Amino acid sequence: MARIVVIGAGMGGLAAAARLATVGHKVTLCEAAPTHGGMLGWYERDGFRFDTGPTLLTLPAVYRDLMLKTGRTRLEDEVELRSVDPGSAHLLPDGTRVTLANASLARVESALGAALGADAGVRWAAMLERGRGVWEATRRPLLEEPLPDDPSPLHRDPYVPARRGLLARAPRTLADVARRELRDARLTALLDEYALRFGLDPERVPASLTWLPYMEQSFGVWYVTGGLRALADAVLRRCQARRVDLRFGTRVEQVVTGGSLGEERATGVLLADGSVLDADVVIDNRAPTGVTGAPGRFTLLLALRGERPDGVPHRTVVHAPDRADELDALFGRAPRPCEQPTLQLLRPDDATLAPAGHEAAVVTVTVPPQGPVDWTDPARVSAYADAVLTHALRAAPELGDRLLWRHARTPADTAAETGAPGGSVPPPSLPGADGAFLAPPNTDALPGLFHVGGGTHPGGGLARVGMSATVVAGLVGTP
Repeated sequence: MARIVVIGAGMGGLAAAARLATVGHKVTLCEAAPTHGGMLGWYERDGFRFDTGPTLLTLPAVYRDLMLKTGRTRLEDEVELRSVDPGSAHLLPDGTRVTLANASLARVESALGAALGADAGVRWAAMLERGRGVWEATRRPLLEEPLPDDPSPLHRDPYVPARRGLLARAPRTLADVARRELRDARLTALLDEYALRFGLDPERVPASLTWLPYMEQSFGVWYVTGGLRALADAVLRRCQARRVDLRFGTRVEQVVTGGSLGEERATGVLLADGSVLDADVVIDNRAPTGVTGAPGRFTLLLALRGERPDGVPHRTVVHAPDRADELDALFGRAPRPCEQPTLQLLRPDDATLAPAGHEAAVVTVTVPPQGPVDWTDPARVSAYADAVLTHALRAAPELGDRLLWRHARTPADTAAETGAPGGSVPPPSLPGADGAFLAPPNTDALPGLFHVGGGTHPGGGLARVGMSATVVAGLVGTP
């Protein structure tokens, strides 16, 4: 039995702690904040409740496996999990509206064909088929196994171009895929959104990102009743059941090392009160330091008078009418908030989130982080909230008359609550681009120290954070 200290009660830290305690290790979890969940934050006011981080779940099998391996129960025994159907509705840059089914490539192709022309549906489906090739080629080494000591095989993008032959050029970026294979500004907007939601520039990110729309439209999107905070609560309960020593309000200042010269290893952690907590293994779930400039999220929480109308999609994406302006605002030399950005309007059919007869909705936008933009300026935040709400009303104009109040959250709030530099959101790990988009490994140069969470392999996103915990637990092993 090893003494293990986990730093941080984000979802990666909680999941790793539960797995390691289950196999017999003595696990202590130290969290500087008074509560758990990390990015899965929560805001409550006047009987309305909102997720302040991620709101939807992909690949729920990751958390089904966690619950089964740590307590022999189903995920559905711990939370109410619902498939989101339709998967998304879209207001495209030219004003076209299209609704896409959940977990059905055939129905997605049919919907795009009906709205944009049969050729558009065929081209989108063909691109997703090549995204499937990326998924199959990289699923195990990129998601389920530790990053190899020699990651050079993952430096090459496995995306296969539509045309083959000596003269065929493989697309280098996601934007190349759109220009060469989709050839439609409306389809380009659909594809761009998968990059933008993680703060990635489609003009730079490798073509391999096509596995994200393939995965989402093949395997589906899911919602947890009560919001994803309920999932964080379920994983916390599993830690408690496995007798993890949970210490909230306990800040770790640094990892302590020991051993002979040349054979140093992690031997514990130094706490803010000056005491040392000894350990055989230290697992760090804190946000990585030194990551600057990556975009964050602006979130607008909406308390709405009256019940949610029947038939309203859970997720509506309003696309930016000017792609060049949005990319310049996010990734140009002088980052700024885009006045008409790509945004998600989330309206869950969940009576637990609002007082009887009312509705809670959330708008999310990818924005520059705290630093390049001063998100602590109340006037700036208020003005941008006005712009975002006006843009969202293009898709749902009735919201304006029903608004009781709104609350804006910025990358500055994320930074203050989670420690993420600038409030940045970690992206998924991607093959290609000579390894530029691979997350750092879970191991460390210092023996006995491991890293877990969205800032490390296999990258950001709730499912990948859970995979990170699985990988780290496997690296530590059983007693």
